[in-house]
Parts: sequence; C-alpha cells; structure tokens
Amino acid sequence: MIKSATGGWTGKILRVDLTKGTSSIESIPEDWMHDYVGGRGLADRYMYEEVDPTVEPYAPENKMIFATGPLTGTPVPCGARYMVVTKGALTGCITTSNSGGHWGPELKFAGYDLLILEGCAPKPSYLYIYDDHVEIRDAAEYWGKGVFETEDGLREELGIPNLRVACIGPAGENRVRFACIMNDKHRAAGRSGVGAVMGSKNLKAIAVRGTQGVPIAQPEAFMKSLWEMRAAMEANPNPEFDPEQEESKANPRTIMNPGKKAFNDFGTAATIDMTQSFGGLPTRNFQEGQFEEFENLNGVAVRDTRMVATKACFACTIACGRVTQLGEHSDKFMVNMHPRNWKQAGEGPEYEAAWALGPDTGVGDLDAVLKANWLCNDLGMDPISMGSTLASAMELYETGVVTDKQVEMPLKFGSAEALVRMTEATAYREGFGDELAEGAKRMGDKFKHPEVFMGSKGQEFPAYDPRGFQGMGVAYATCNRGACHLRAWTPAIESSGQADPHTTDGKSEWVVEEQNKSTSHDATGICLFVGFAGASLESMVPLVAAATGVPYTMEDFVHIGERTWNLERLWNLNAGMTKADDTLPKRLLKEPHKAGPSKGVTVNLDAMLPIYYEQRGWNDEGVPTQEKLAELGLGSL
Repeated sequence: MIKSATGGWTGKILRVDLTKGTSSIESIPEDWMHDYVGGRGLADRYMYEEVDPTVEPYAPENKMIFATGPLTGTPVPCGARYMVVTKGALTGCITTSNSGGHWGPELKFAGYDLLILEGCAPKPSYLYIYDDHVEIRDAAEYWGKGVFETEDGLREELGIPNLRVACIGPAGENRVRFACIMNDKHRAAGRSGVGAVMGSKNLKAIAVRGTQGVPIAQPEAFMKSLWEMRAAMEANPNPEFDPEQEESKANPRTIMNPGKKAFNDFGTAATIDMTQSFGGLPTRNFQEGQFEEFENLNGVAVRDTRMVATKACFACTIACGRVTQLGEHSDKFMVNMHPRNWKQAGEGPEYEAAWALGPDTGVGDLDAVLKANWLCNDLGMDPISMGSTLASAMELYETGVVTDKQVEMPLKFGSAEALVRMTEATAYREGFGDELAEGAKRMGDKFKHPEVFMGSKGQEFPAYDPRGFQGMGVAYATCNRGACHLRAWTPAIESSGQADPHTTDGKSEWVVEEQNKSTSHDATGICLFVGFAGASLESMVPLVAAATGVPYTMEDFVHIGERTWNLERLWNLNAGMTKADDTLPKRLLKEPHKAGPSKGVTVNLDAMLPIYYEQRGWNDEGVPTQEKLAELGLGSL
C-alpha cells in the first residue's frame, strides 16, 4: 500500500563529524520515513541504530540529532517544530526535546529532514549552513556569551537576512545538567540537558539559512485539509473562556480547553487558575497543592501588568507567546554578578516557567519570576528544572541540612532575591550554584536526602501534582524521557467531568492511548498546542498523507506512535533502566496534602502500573514481549 513519497520530506540527512571537521549528505531509507514519519520517531530510529545506550552523555560517541517533521515549514497551523534527540545529560535516558520558533523550518528550507552531529570539535566552534554549503567555524568570540548576544553577533557577522540561530548559553558551556538549546532567543529545546550535550561537543551554535520550499505531493488535498483544520480551530468549542469571569473559572471544561482566543489573550499561564482550583498546583517543593499568591502570576496578571505584545512561532495562528517588561519598581532585580546586555524587556513566562520559578519556590513576585525566566533564556537553562532544583535546595536549607556556611544568601522559600541570584549562579556554577547545576536528584543524593527530589528518572516534575490529578502519576512514572506532561496530559479528562481526578479508574488505559498519539504527533512537526485550540490528531493525518503522498490512516498513526514508544523503551532498557525506574517519590505515594481539594489523597501507582504494562503488551517487569515487538515490526531488533 506504500507508494514512493514525493513531498513533505526532503529525504536527506546532513551528517556532520565535528571531530574531523567534515560533513556529508545521505538519503533516508524510505521504509524508515514511512514507519516513523519524521521528527522524534525517525530520530529515535537513528539513535537506536547508531548510538550505544550505555555511552556517557558527554562522550564524543553520543550523537545529537536535530529532526524536523514532514509538516515542518509548511503553512499548516503551528508547523514550526523540531526535535533534539540524544542521550540526556540529566537523565541518562533517550531524550526527545521539542522546540518551535523559526529555526526548524529554516533547516527544512535548507533541504534537510535531519541533522546528525557526531564527535567533538577540538575547540569552540559553530556550524554554518546555507543550503548545501556547510562549514564549521571558530566560535571563540562567542564562547562565554549569552544567547541573546550570540544570536545578534552571528547575524551581524554573517550578514544574511532571515538567518536563524540555535545556540547554547553559558549553562551549556558549563555543562549544567539541565541546559537548553535556545533558538530565536526565547524558544527552547528545553528538557533533559540537551544544551549540556551540545556544550560537551564544543559547539556553540548552529546558524542556518535555507532558500528551498517544502514540496507537497497532493496540493489540492493538502489545502482542503489545511482549511478544514483552520476552521476547526476557529470554531473551538470554548472560545469564551475568560479567567477573569467567575462563571468561566468555575467551569472545569472551559478551564481545561481554553481555546485559541484564550491562549492568545492570556497565554499558557491561564492554566495556573485550573491547577490551583483542583489542588494540583505544586507549591514549596510539592509540600502543598495550592499557592496563596497564585493570582500574582496567572495569565490575567501577566497580560494586565507586564505584557507588551503577543508573539507567534512560524505559521502559528495561536500566538501564545508573551513579550513582557518588568515593572517600574523592579530595580532590585537588575543587579547581577554578570552584566547582561538587556534590562527591561524579554519573553515569557509560560505556565511551566511561571510555576517552577514561582509557586514551587514560594515566590509570588511577578518581576522576580520574569527576571529569572529571562535569565534562563539568555543563559540557556530549563526553567522547570531550575525552579524545581532550587525548591529542593530551599527545603534542604529550611530543614537545616544546608547551612549558611554553604550558601551565599539564605535559601528560604519565598525569597525573590535568592531566586534571581541563584538562577544566575547556577549557569556559571558559582558557589552553591555548582550544586544546583547537577539537578535535584544528584543534589539530594549528595546531601543524603534523596526525598527532596520531586521527579522521575532523574528529571524534575513539571507543574501538575499527581495527588490533584491521579493519572499524571502513571504518566510521569512511565515517560521514556523522565518526568513529562507532554506525553499524556491527564488533566484534560480528570477535570472535565469525564473522570474523577482522585481515582485510578481508566487512567492507565488513557495514558497509553495518549502516549501513542502524542508520539506520532511529535513526528509531524506540528505544535501540540493545536490540540488545545480545537484541532486533533485526526485532522493532522490527512495533511501528512497529502504532503507526503503516503495514504496514512489514523490507525497507522496510532501504530506508528506505539512503535516509536516501544523503540524508546528498548533503548532505555539497554541503557540500564528497569521497572524500578518507573516510580515516583515517596512524598507523592505516602504523604497526602493536608488541605485543599486534594486533601488526604496520595498517588496509587501500585494500582495503575500493572494495568499500564498489560495495556502496553509488556511483561510484569516492564519489558516488551516478543509478540508485541513482532506486531510493531520491531521483532528483529
């Protein structure tokens, strides 16, 4: 049933050996494109074939794969995404970190579906790509500089209109375990330490310009499906959601499906109201489920007091990004040990950053959260792991495990000054920042209090307490890249009346289904947020089929997602992961909240995990059976 593809994909890989300073262009096996679609799935297959899972993340033998999807760079709404796949510096797992902006489409316009980086440059370098011209250049001038200055410098040096830059900041150079790769200054391949791996390769940046278009195999069918998808987003069932109105705030369905208009008006920080209302807003290192100052940080507060404009990624029709400025009385947050070339304006925070740098650390000062978020962008760090790790340190400090002799300032919950200063200190590994740079798990283990680590597989949790949303417990525990909400976001059903958020009923089954769907979604090159704005995976399948000329069905896509998920599981098992890694911290399993909507609730993972394994076709130890692998076409691996 598979025909030769004539569009969507370029069919080409750019492979760069940083050690030798060479590059080559290769063809992608057609059956791999069909079986994995692109993006995360296709990159996973190359990782499985080419990288020993036991390799050290910083070893030259670890490879980095930048992967677009067949809809990246097309006019499909939000067709801006690319993936970075490697062995994560934070987790030791196969990691798949996703970013938007304009860099991914530009790589596609240069003619490549994938960029594979091998080896290690002998000195600080950057990669320059202009269509088929590929060059490794000296980056000594940029080493040590922040993301903003690096991008501006490369644009000035190269002098090419529409040049796009992906780079690391000082955090990546210093191998902070949760360093990001930043593109377009404020968009991030953010989780699991992909920036630290890039830093270990002495690669500061990738500057790319492409002049080619993306061919479409069936233009008429493609445009028909595109306009149907746009219409669905415009007719989103909840366009009237407004977190300022009590009747809207009281309706879980509108909170959880805010729609395109609400995302544009309030950004993703509108979600703070929802998690607060269900007792699932992790506060002070998950010691509580509600934050008394949540309204200082939500979407209304950002829009009404700090927002300058909205901002969109390539082909985006949502524009959930926030361009923001500090308030007039924020001078106390402008003093840094390392002077920056910006002062009063930046982007963000998104929901996850607002939570991690705010409620999780007990900080309710919006200016402090904004400043820390901008520092994370400029220094190149994941704000989720940054805030979560600092929250763990604050708990260690308040319980007397970490003392004043070990820190340059009191690390108390609620300290805005500590939030801003320690964010900067972490990127440069200064003082106690050197401990924070290792992430919460390694820090907790070092101080002999592993219980302060709130995460799984070495990666800090995002902004949903599973005691408020039970399904997130099994979703976190089983995620292949460590704790993540983007693989199966259970609050969508748990707060909408479809399922009780505090019971385990049906949660494992739903998580398996959503993990499969989100995985194939990641392969397309479309942002996941289209799902919150009225589109669905079902609406994307005909677009991929028309773009590539391959007659995909929804059933095919679910199968492709399941195949990719199992491939990642095999990679992790070969890396040394076991059933013991599919777990959660004792705090979530044994310690209920003392107040709020999730009072008295703990996560019943023991009830959900066996059902999850059964639904996956894995044995009791979480290993895919031979029958399941054969069904997915993985029997020979």
